[in-house]
Amino acid sequence: MNPLEEITHAARRRGFFVYPAPPELPRAEKAAFCSWLAGGAHAGMTWLERDVAQRLEPRRRFPWLRGVLVLAAPYASEPPPKPLGGLRLGKVARYAWVRDYHLWIEPRLRELEKLCQKLGGECRGYVDHGPVLERAYAALSGAGWLGRNGLWLTEQAGSYQYLAVLLTSWPVEPKAPHPYRCGSCRACVQNCPTKAIGPGGLVDARRCLSYWTIEHRGLLPLWLWDYLGDWLFGCDDCQTVCPWNGKRPAAAAAPEPEPELVWPDLRSFFELSNRAFARRYAGSAFLRSGRAVLARNALVVLAGRHPEELVDLLPQALADPSAKVRATAAVAAARLGRLDEAERALAGLDESGRAYVRAALDSS
Repeated sequence: MNPLEEITHAARRRGFFVYPAPPELPRAEKAAFCSWLAGGAHAGMTWLERDVAQRLEPRRRFPWLRGVLVLAAPYASEPPPKPLGGLRLGKVARYAWVRDYHLWIEPRLRELEKLCQKLGGECRGYVDHGPVLERAYAALSGAGWLGRNGLWLTEQAGSYQYLAVLLTSWPVEPKAPHPYRCGSCRACVQNCPTKAIGPGGLVDARRCLSYWTIEHRGLLPLWLWDYLGDWLFGCDDCQTVCPWNGKRPAAAAAPEPEPELVWPDLRSFFELSNRAFARRYAGSAFLRSGRAVLARNALVVLAGRHPEELVDLLPQALADPSAKVRATAAVAAARLGRLDEAERALAGLDESGRAYVRAALDSS
């Protein structure tokens, strides 16, 4: 067994599907990424502007790079039962149903890196960080294709897969591209609430609910309020309608979904202190966004879906320690026709918060 085969077997034992890919990305893929950045479709994710040359040509940083192992772990396929009681629940993107997958994947990457060194090679693993285009390498492996929604799909597991890459010093033979299996299906495009999916599978983050509810730390634009629906954290609409996301095999060691991550009570984000929030959601994707972002999102969901319950919550939200939450609560009050409460909230906001609330008052 050669070293690359040994690494592959070790990765499979740790719960991954493994797909080898060559290190050189196609010219068209590089051009598309640069065009996407130049057009500002990455929104506020400015870190994607850094190290672009290394992201497109990893050999600049790792001159020993000869082959890439794409590691895929399918998400759990079914949610746990909804909790009983009068909870008001928000929807969470499937990838965040478990404690942060980075915490599950990264220790396994470190183990594989140590094995590489033991076998006399060089390796570096990444999962959603560092200058690497994971989905591009996944497509280059020939095991699947980039779908119309911009996500990587395989016939066996659809698009619900965590992706990581292991850069190695062992060469990998190029594979034939996988056939494009989306055909004439446009379900993802048609079901995107904000029409964020453009030609060629390029998603404009400036219109993507996942960007706004997870990555954006400021106030949510007023136009977005009518599109959020029940989505508290992320959005899976372009995936849930995909015909390839039917039967999904589970990775051998994948963690199980946790009920309080799958079915969070929207009111809890106003009842918890920042410290209590950090304790309850330690090791989860929620923690990276923070309590105030979840409370902000919860207000928008409640205003659109459950205004009768928002009325009782408004006094607490209008007195929240976070100015972002207070401003969002004031807009929610305006949208409920409670204009006096929204007006009174202006005094406790900074200039940008006041402008935000005034814009909502002017349109109410």
